[in-house]
Amino acid sequence: MTGPRFTVEAFHEAHLPEGGREVDAIVAVTATETADAASTAESAVVVLIDCSGSMGDPATKIAAARRATLAALDAVPDGVLVAVVAGRHDARPVLPTAERLVVLDPTTRRQAAAAVEALTPSGGTAIGSWLRLAERLLAPHPRRLRHAILLTDGRDEHETPEDLAAAVAACEGVFTCDARGVGTDWVVEEVRGIAQALLGTADIVAEPEGLAADFAGIVDRTMGRGVGDVSLRVWAPRGATVRSVKQVSPTVSDLTDRRTPDPTKPLVGLYPLGAWGDETREYHVRIALEPLAVGEEILAARVGVAAPPAPGGDAAETLAETRVPVTWTADPSLATRLDPRVAHFTGQAELAEAIREGLDARRSGDVRTATARLGRAVALAAASGNAETSALLEKVVEVEDPTTGRVRLRRGVTAVDEMTLDVRSTRTARVREGR
Repeated sequence: MTGPRFTVEAFHEAHLPEGGREVDAIVAVTATETADAASTAESAVVVLIDCSGSMGDPATKIAAARRATLAALDAVPDGVLVAVVAGRHDARPVLPTAERLVVLDPTTRRQAAAAVEALTPSGGTAIGSWLRLAERLLAPHPRRLRHAILLTDGRDEHETPEDLAAAVAACEGVFTCDARGVGTDWVVEEVRGIAQALLGTADIVAEPEGLAADFAGIVDRTMGRGVGDVSLRVWAPRGATVRSVKQVSPTVSDLTDRRTPDPTKPLVGLYPLGAWGDETREYHVRIALEPLAVGEEILAARVGVAAPPAPGGDAAETLAETRVPVTWTADPSLATRLDPRVAHFTGQAELAEAIREGLDARRSGDVRTATARLGRAVALAAASGNAETSALLEKVVEVEDPTTGRVRLRRGVTAVDEMTLDVRSTRTARVREGR
């Protein structure tokens, strides 16, 4: 059996103008040959199901949540550790009824079916308590690939925002989490914030009937990952500053504040990337340098992928690495050149920001700002070939000219269309061939 392989490639402009200080690099990380590792990986999965009173209105929501939970468990192979948690204003394990995980096998599958079919809606919503229970269940299993699926239909009403933030922080590094909102009464920022902090995905399931397929898909992707707890390893020379590190594909997520130092190498920072299957993700790394004289070259960064330290070790193992060299030049044709990938993903990050700002302005009644920002989003989506986002924008604005971003706000926009655009605003398009 061959082990998983990582490759790392950097795209950047190799020249800075005289006095230039900032270097932007898009770093593409690709994992391959993870299938064998995934087939033998030891995993642990916790399903956190909203069972608050609102899940009974209409009753189709709780019924769909039951079916989705069973579909998720059906997609989990025997031998995986699992638990099902009923989330209300508190969190209670229903499989098993104690705070521990159980091995999935024919017996526990039958127990799970009975426990899930007995779930009933009542009480309130305290999502932080659900996450803290997941942390207690998964923390004792650090060598497993640990994942949670969270479903809610409402806002986090029975605890403070500080309570939820503290719970999310306690879970960082313990497990990854895909978060879903069903219906339109939940809060996009809450669900997206959980998913981004826990290195998972966030999405809307507008109709309860779509939950089962969505949950099964989440588990299939989770079970296909054979490498866990990977980090982006960024070295910058003494005197330089790592300004920002952001994932820009397949979604936008800011990792800058997630940096942890490598205990053995003070110039190295580690940024968590979570678990991987066969896939490519891209990151925007911005480095600030002290300028050198024209003609001088410096290694602005070494960027790689690192595995966690082996048991008893104190240094992360570098799996693959690339270099980002730059030279100062007085040639304007070289100094003003912008790498196509840097330009593309800078635009995609701006696109996500423009959508969020435009929707915020629309909700507050600021028509001028909403029109301007959503128009800018339309232009950016069209220029980058982001067809999915363009289609979502057209449900919120009437597009008169996609090239210039001339739009008018639509009347009577549904909550589903607005929330779908919002929660999917961070999805990006890859660079088109020929760019």
